Amino acid sequence: MGILNVTPDSFSDGGRFDNPHIALRQAAMMAEGGAAIIDIGGESTRPGSKSVGVQEELDRVIPIIESVTSIVDTPISVDTSKPEVMREAVAAGAAMINDVFALRADGALAAAAELQVPVCLMHMQGEPGTMQEDPQYDDVVADVASFLEDRLRACIAAGLDEALTIVDPGFGFGKSHAHNIELLANLRQLQVRGRPVLVGVSRKSTLGELTGRDVSERMPASVAAAVVAVMQGANIVRAHDVQATVDALEVANAVLEMGESK
Repeated sequence: MGILNVTPDSFSDGGRFDNPHIALRQAAMMAEGGAAIIDIGGESTRPGSKSVGVQEELDRVIPIIESVTSIVDTPISVDTSKPEVMREAVAAGAAMINDVFALRADGALAAAAELQVPVCLMHMQGEPGTMQEDPQYDDVVADVASFLEDRLRACIAAGLDEALTIVDPGFGFGKSHAHNIELLANLRQLQVRGRPVLVGVSRKSTLGELTGRDVSERMPASVAAAVVAVMQGANIVRAHDVQATVDALEVANAVLEMGESK
């Protein structure tokens, strides 16, 4: 899953792709580089970020979704928590919803059940503005798994087809660096109800903590983390550096397939 943030303030690429022409070129490059999904977001959810209004988010993402779907065949995901944006984005051509709030916003669950497109449900402790202020867990793996199971049950009860659901442990969303590493090491325990697992670790602060590298220098660590995630059972990897990640995962998948054939 290639990341296309059309925001002025995302933690890694804020302001780089908020120009529609540049965003379109980036989407084409990600598709050519092997992205299976392009995830378009119009609201930053980095630590300390502030929410934007519905119309502002729509103004950012809808023209980009329409443009991207006109030039590439790669399915588009919309990274949003707002039901109004979900509906408009799907109408504009998006084929998936990626929600960091796991459909907990008012009306989001009903919108997803109505739209019946794949939905990624992410775990987050707290909210973006405060989530990194001393996050605490009794058992981070068990707590995250329990939350995801509860959200899956809520989706099914609301009428969303369970086969359309994907889960995401939410690396960096209300977790310490130690929490993130523990989740990555125990990823198979987060395959709740057998649903596919999406992992987003690209360029995140835990990688900077481990390597001492600035956010602009974290591609090697991001690729390594993506490979580890897939070896640990991840089905989808969300990445900024698509081609490098795809190449690395080709190697990882070849090894995994050989191991399964024995």
